[in-house]
Amino acid sequence: MDKADFPKEFYWGASTASYQVEGGAHNQWTVWELAHAAEFAKTAEKRLGWLPNWEHIKKRAEDPNNYVSGKGVDHFNRYDEDFGIAKSLNLNAFRFGIEWSRLEPEEGQWNQEAIEHYRRYIKAMKKRGLEPFLNIWHWTVPTWFDAKGGFKKHQNIKYFTRLVGKIAEEYVDDLTYVITLNEPNVFTSFGYVTGEWPPQEHSYWSLIRVYINLVSAHRQAYKILKATKPSLQIGVAAQLANIQAKRPHDVLDELSTKVMRYLWNWWFLRRIRKQQDFVGFNYYFTDYYKTFKRENPHVPLSDLGWYMEPEGLYPLLLRVWARYKKPIFITENGVADEQDQYRQWWLQESIIALQRAMSEGVDVRGYFHWSLLDNFEWAYGWWPKFGLVEVDRAHGMKRTVRPSGKWFADYIKKHS
Repeated sequence: MDKADFPKEFYWGASTASYQVEGGAHNQWTVWELAHAAEFAKTAEKRLGWLPNWEHIKKRAEDPNNYVSGKGVDHFNRYDEDFGIAKSLNLNAFRFGIEWSRLEPEEGQWNQEAIEHYRRYIKAMKKRGLEPFLNIWHWTVPTWFDAKGGFKKHQNIKYFTRLVGKIAEEYVDDLTYVITLNEPNVFTSFGYVTGEWPPQEHSYWSLIRVYINLVSAHRQAYKILKATKPSLQIGVAAQLANIQAKRPHDVLDELSTKVMRYLWNWWFLRRIRKQQDFVGFNYYFTDYYKTFKRENPHVPLSDLGWYMEPEGLYPLLLRVWARYKKPIFITENGVADEQDQYRQWWLQESIIALQRAMSEGVDVRGYFHWSLLDNFEWAYGWWPKFGLVEVDRAHGMKRTVRPSGKWFADYIKKHS
């Protein structure tokens, strides 16, 4: 991997989500986490006791405060410091979110102070030499929108497109890249089938309705954004998995692999293929299917118990390119690794996967690591650590670049 350089215009970045780092938000997820924090703490061992690092995380996982986002990592106030850290890591791009509940806390009432905050935020990013990649929606919504039924009702899409119109009006002059939606397949699966996330439904009918409405939401957002600034490059951040047959050439395993690839990876992207200028996707998982049941190897595992196969990014890149022939951005890619044992290896294997795909003609334009900072990991809370930068929330939110982050910075400097 030391022999190949990346193009000068290649984007090396890190990703964040507004709710996971900013702190001080109030939306449907805030309400939900406060209502369930005690329950999550009480059931922690039942849910997480199988993890290899259970004894290490036990105290935190059984503390209700673990499941409350609270002050986040204070990125809302310390963003310029964080942009400086990103630049010190030799990054030249940054993926971020705008929190809808800040811009429109009450239906139809725009918060001018919040609007100006994000304007300063984007300008500070550009001043640091970081290309802004704006992500409009990353799962959280205002409480008033949730009370109306959220994306489950088709008539509610108009509220989302109104937000998109406001963002277009206020910010697109400073933007080249916009991501409309983050991982719609994950949001619908966990919120409407498994019931692990709000609104905790168990209904395939609800999943289908929400999924279809999110397709429509993206299409309409694309139209609004393009009308405002035709040169904008617009896409989504899909969650794609490298899905493989557990037993190659077994008829049922191969069939289940094809079905799962289509439903998980391609269904959404196929329906927006004419309304995307690039294909953005998040990669964390290689999943092996045996007769429609996922059956992954037991090692190596991340802190979250996820099977790790970073090199699986390579075949996935080939499949995405073969289907869409559009520029590709890896919009998220990372590993939960508090002790920083695996992150450098994960980065190395991911970079090799990029190099292999690019050497075969795949048009990859950028790689965004998840995440710049340790952050609030949704229903898991604070104990999983994804950051290139450690954040000590108990001691003034102190930021410390992990060794893997230093390695990544050095690699980018040498090979860009």
